Amino acid sequence: MCGIVGYIGNKEAAPILLEGLKKLEYRGYDSAGIAVKIDNSNFIIVKETGRISNLVKLTNNGKNLSGNSGIGHTRWATNGKATLVNAHPHTSSFNEPLNFKECDAKIVGVHNGIIENSAELKQKLEINGYKLYSETDSEVLIKLIDYYFNKYNQDPFLAISKTMLRVKGSYALEIMFKSLPEEIWVARKDSPMVVGINDDESFIASDIPAILKFTKNIYSVDNFEIGKVKKGEVHFYNLNGEELLKETKKIELDSSLVEKSGYEHFMMKEIHEEPSAISEVLKRYTAENEVKFDIDEEFIKQISSITIVGCGSSYNAAKVAQYVIEDIANIPVDVKLSSEFRDHKPILRKNDLVIFLSRSGETSDTLASLRLAKKENIKTIVITNDIKSSLAKEGDFVLDTCAGEEIAVTTTKCFSNDLIVLYLLAIHFAHVRDNLDESNYLNEIRKIPSLIEEILKDQSKIQWLATKLITLKKVFFIGRNTDFAISLEGSLKLKEICYIHSEAFVAGEMRYGSISLLKEGTAVIGVLTQRKILDKTLQNLLECKKYGAYIVGISTNDNDIDKMVDYSCYVPKINDHFEASLICIVLQLLSYYGSVAKGFNADRPIS
Repeated sequence: MCGIVGYIGNKEAAPILLEGLKKLEYRGYDSAGIAVKIDNSNFIIVKETGRISNLVKLTNNGKNLSGNSGIGHTRWATNGKATLVNAHPHTSSFNEPLNFKECDAKIVGVHNGIIENSAELKQKLEINGYKLYSETDSEVLIKLIDYYFNKYNQDPFLAISKTMLRVKGSYALEIMFKSLPEEIWVARKDSPMVVGINDDESFIASDIPAILKFTKNIYSVDNFEIGKVKKGEVHFYNLNGEELLKETKKIELDSSLVEKSGYEHFMMKEIHEEPSAISEVLKRYTAENEVKFDIDEEFIKQISSITIVGCGSSYNAAKVAQYVIEDIANIPVDVKLSSEFRDHKPILRKNDLVIFLSRSGETSDTLASLRLAKKENIKTIVITNDIKSSLAKEGDFVLDTCAGEEIAVTTTKCFSNDLIVLYLLAIHFAHVRDNLDESNYLNEIRKIPSLIEEILKDQSKIQWLATKLITLKKVFFIGRNTDFAISLEGSLKLKEICYIHSEAFVAGEMRYGSISLLKEGTAVIGVLTQRKILDKTLQNLLECKKYGAYIVGISTNDNDIDKMVDYSCYVPKINDHFEASLICIVLQLLSYYGSVAKGFNADRPIS
């Protein structure tokens, strides 16, 4: 995941590009760079490793660069290490561009996405005399455009369209041509991109917040579209060169919603927004004592099995849902990682349903998995926080998680709202298929926002535990049923923003090999909310203490485990099916305080 920005107008481009990159730093903070076109149509490129603030300082907040058009990029390294030479922008030249030195390359570009056949394309370029200075697939992409630009009489549209037909993978792409000083070209496949206009200015970004300060009139760039961006105007084309008629959409989102509002980090702000976010999604999909989904009920009655597909936190939400749907709706559920679903041909039958989870709606593996299911004529539901995304456009039924903008790297409120939507699906399916009375379950789910607020009122015990855990070498989570599923998310959070070695295990499996890893300096956190199996999980947790582990119990406030464990935390009691929504708040706070205690920026932990 990376962030891109662009500007063309009558103002100095560099300060605007840097301002946009600051808003996109959640998309990448390994390195950043900008390219500005100067009066003689050459380029000045400046790149720096680390945070955007390093680039801001190096350029004196853009004042050391003069030019009215430019592009920028903030990188999260996926192809090539986080080094200056691998930082964007990249050029068609054979030598690495030097900071503040004029670059007379014919083409300069930035790229968000992954080019899956870059090795093959690199070989083609080298056969044709090209030399690459970086390790990145993005440089391969820029030089391939240069190859076709030369081959097709320096026609920018043909250069980009031929490249798009040749590459495999995902991209949001910005290109500046030396010979076309009044234009920036863009293209997109499976990575987000928007273009905004305001009088005689145009703005480009991978996400709306980057340009919301400057304009609210936004074009969404769709898959396989190419755009020619000029001052205050943009022309879109399909791959056949036909111009597309598109209208701007006015974005009503207040730019203050993407500010920290007095919190030290976006992550903490967004954790505190979870009660209102959950209330919003409940308002969207429930009415009094019933769930409201625009899903064909005849199909629901015929569902034979469900597969839920996602990556990262989306996968962990799906694991929670697996237990809830099977228990409430009595439908077999399988959960697949998106990369495994697309790479290992799934067995899908006529009346199966596949549910896809993605916060952005642009996750490449999840999108490829959706297309695989559609190819098999299988019904699909998409759950996403962006209903304008590629995934949303291609699903049969689309459910908005209604979580609002999420700026921190690690998901919080989107994860919580994923859980709520999945709970509602479970009880709705049971209602349609077995005439289940939804009211009792709905009453429990509606308690969740106020119970989260109760947890947020006193975070002192969680904060203390976090400072303890960061002194240890390993942290293991154990649980059964939904307790195990939410443990996966807790473990991911510690790895993601605390850089602590952490794993999650089904409690009953701990004794088979994994227990031999326990020793002093290791913590084991037992999640203990499921009443029917609480004693079993507690017994597994106590066994870990015999091996020298520091044991922690996270349970509901109707249990008393203080004397049995080294440390305990409690959440309010609700129906067992939905306790994961309360436990996840504790685990989010645990990772947040751990990250801060280690001196990291919780929004961007390695910086």
